[in-house]
Parts: sequence; structure tokens; C-alpha cells
Amino acid sequence: MKTWQDTMPFSDADSLWDEFLPESTLFFDIETTGFSRSETTVYLIGCAAKEAVGVRVTQFFAERPEEEKQLLETFLKLASRYRAAASFNGLGFDVPYLKSRCAVHGLEERLDSLPHTDIYKEISGLRHILKLPNLKQKTLESFLGVARDDVFSGGELISVYHDYVRRPSAESCALLKLHNYDDMAGMPALLPLLSYRRLFDGCFQILSREEKDCASPDGRAAREFLLTLGLMHPLPKPIFAAAGGIALTGAQASATLSAPIFQGELRHFYPNYKDYYYLPAEDMAIHKSVAAYVDKDYRVKATAANCYVRREGKFLPQYGEPRFPCFFSAYKGKERYFEMTEEFFGSKEALKDYAMSLLSRLAETVR
Repeated sequence: MKTWQDTMPFSDADSLWDEFLPESTLFFDIETTGFSRSETTVYLIGCAAKEAVGVRVTQFFAERPEEEKQLLETFLKLASRYRAAASFNGLGFDVPYLKSRCAVHGLEERLDSLPHTDIYKEISGLRHILKLPNLKQKTLESFLGVARDDVFSGGELISVYHDYVRRPSAESCALLKLHNYDDMAGMPALLPLLSYRRLFDGCFQILSREEKDCASPDGRAAREFLLTLGLMHPLPKPIFAAAGGIALTGAQASATLSAPIFQGELRHFYPNYKDYYYLPAEDMAIHKSVAAYVDKDYRVKATAANCYVRREGKFLPQYGEPRFPCFFSAYKGKERYFEMTEEFFGSKEALKDYAMSLLSRLAETVR
């Protein structure tokens, strides 16, 4: 079995190591001869850890499949020195694969007990927001402008490893080592991507709010509500996403969220129509306790469709769990709104909750 070590100088992305990762975190990545945990083996494990002089990259290479147990033992010994783990899709592939192969060799491991930051999992719901064709590591590196020398995929190198086992050569060994090394060098460089995840997780404060004129999709004059956000984690690349009238624009440490304002009349429907009467002349429903004072000729029992109160004003679309009374344009209307009141404007908590609901809606609908 071969072991290689190298130290990379700190990059700008490495400054985020302490910001996004627990203390004493080990990055790792495995290379295997296939996906089947019972019929294939792991032949190379790369590790990266932050040290005083830079990022130390350690690689363990099994020159023959028979060395897999030694490879795993050596990796587990190194991993035992750390209190947390980080990877790219490690929770989806690397950890389950390693646990299975350790079980084959009767090796005890504690991989499940380590707090694990999986960059792939963290940003998996934001692919469309970031306008990425896929979430492959090389794609994300290209998005951030991270260069690599390796041009092969892990799958393409399986045959190279089999050739190496049959006929060891420095050229084949170099290709296998480089691919894993570039993966290890690239993983910490992807840490800035977590800034987008933190934005959608609510790591921001509301700096200001305003209303402004805008054009609706059909070209008519309209109004929109804007929230300016101060981000706790600056974005590595500008971002723009829009869907259903909601828009997000962000760059560096600031972002703006906008939502369309509905101006006009909407209806709030009371939940238990059996407790209400409908007043046809007033086109509204009132509770039975009040309706007792209304002449019977001017009232009828309310139905679910007419048990409402009308309100003229300015409203915002409401998503997620309602925080304020819901208003609709019609009975069983699909779009929910809430009234723009001073109570809403005066609550920083309500403004942030609304910002979070807009971000969640964007993540669900942008395609």
C-alpha cells in the first residue's frame, strides 16, 4: 500500500473553514472499482485537514485489491483523530460504502457518530436557483472558477486501476493519484457555496423595506414590495432567481427580495360558516351573536361560499404556514394573501418570516 502526503497553501476559500465547519474536521473522498458494495472494492482514500501551515492532503492507495483491509484500517486510524467529517456526497455514497466494506473485513468504525457536513447535500435543493446543469463536483468547481488538472471521472479510472493491478506503471498511478488529489483540493474550495445555503436558512437581517412602481407581466402598471437583506455570509457569485412574481437578486453581502402587491378588494372567509349569517344587502357575513340584532328578512344562514368579510386595501401573497389572516379573490381561490398593515411593517420578526417564506417558495418553484 502506498501513502502520499502533500500540503496545499491556504486559499481564500479556506478562510471559511472555521466559519462553516466544526473544529477538527476531516474531509475525505474514496475511489472504488464500482458501485456495488458487495462485489467491488475501495482502492484509494483521500483526506484533507486544516493545519497551521496549510491544508494537509493525505492519500492511501491499495496497489492490489487484497490491500483493501489495510487501506481501511489506516484510514480509520487517521479519522479517529478528528471530531467531525466533511465530504461531497459522502452521506449518499462514501460513508455507506465504507461501512459495508469495513463490515466485510470485520473492522469497527464510528463513521456514523461523526458530525458530517456534506456539501452536495447542503446545496442539493438549490441547483435551479444557481442555474446549474447538474451538481457534479467539477461543475461546481467551474461555477466558482476553481481550476483542476485532472480530466477524468471516477468511472473512467476504474479500468485504469485494473490495468495498474495487472501491470503497475508510474503513468497509471499518477492518473489515479491526480484525480483523487484534485477532488480533495476542490472540496474545501467549494465551501463558499454554503453561503447560498445559509441565505436560504435565514442567515440574514432585514435592512430595509419599500414599495415601488413596476410593470406587471402583461405590461400594466403595478406595485411591488421589496426587502433588502444584509447577509451574514457573502455570496461568491451574484445570484438572480425569479418565479411566480417573486424575485431574488444577490451579490456579495446584500440581497433583495421582491413580491407583487395586490391592490383592490379581497375576501377573508371565516372557517366555521355554521356560526354565521350572510347579509345579502351588505354582501358580508356576521357572527350569530351579532346577527341576532338583525331583522330575519335581511339575513340568511351562511354557506362556506359566502361566509366572508370584504376588505379593500393592499395585500401580499402568502406562502407556507399563515401568520396573518388569509384573504382570497374568490371562494376556493388558490392564491392566498394577507393585508399590508402597520402590525406587519412594525415587526422585524414578521418581515423576516415573510422573507423566509419567499425564499422557500422560490426554492420550490424555480426550474
